[in-house]
Amino acid sequence: MPISSINPATSEVLKTFDALNEQQLEEKIARAAETFRSHRRTSFADRAEKMMRAAEILESEKQAWARTMTLEMGKPINAAVQEAEKCAWVCRYYAENAERHLADEVIETNATKSYVHFQPLGVVLAVMPWNFPFWQVFRFAAPALMAGNVGLLKHASNVPQCALAIEDIFRRAGFAEGAFQALLIGSDAVQRVLEDSRVPAATLTGSEPAGRSVASIAGKQIKKTVLELGGSDPFIVMPSAKFEDAVSTAVKARTINNGQSCIAAKRSSSMSRFTIALKRNSLAS
Repeated sequence: MPISSINPATSEVLKTFDALNEQQLEEKIARAAETFRSHRRTSFADRAEKMMRAAEILESEKQAWARTMTLEMGKPINAAVQEAEKCAWVCRYYAENAERHLADEVIETNATKSYVHFQPLGVVLAVMPWNFPFWQVFRFAAPALMAGNVGLLKHASNVPQCALAIEDIFRRAGFAEGAFQALLIGSDAVQRVLEDSRVPAATLTGSEPAGRSVASIAGKQIKKTVLELGGSDPFIVMPSAKFEDAVSTAVKARTINNGQSCIAAKRSSSMSRFTIALKRNSLAS
């Protein structure tokens, strides 16, 4: 089934892509596994140089990336620009701090020497959502690549151009072609990737049903997973809070990114007059 990029504001089909067939998917997984063998041996300094270049590309072309995000998933353009800037920040952060985070940790024991040593896992599959189509990916990719891993991205099917744009950013930054690849596949092909012995780990941000599915498949293969699933985030207002500021913050917390935020306030707990004020605010707007 084709994967379409559709403007949610106009329903215009912007571009259509053919989903990867089995042979194409196999080639990408094989390329990732082969690239890992060399990428894991690169120095932190080498990876950091490339990651800093990725940050520069994100920042210098943020208007173009913002337009891609907005056209595909409807994000307000200013928020999209800020998202590109935040992705540049996370690239710089891990370029500057990854080596320190992954340094050996000496443990005091009765042995001659005991320490914790960190090594890359290999090819990591990332199943990502559409609400923050760049940020959700970069906050995974930057630390993963800096740690010596390589990535396969199964992005949400309504943001294929964002997925390909991110792949292109890392390639232009100097990372090997197989270090980060977008997989234009449907959700029905995820199990095949998860079960592949060359993919030892996965991460997902999405719904609880999607998380259960990924965890179940990965669990049968004894593979590591990191899952960010649904929640019910409380907005708690303490009696000491400034009432008008609390109302303003609550509205922003609930409506940020058009309400499509994993950590958006979903329920409140406070005095009854606060709830009434929120309803009035909503009616007024």
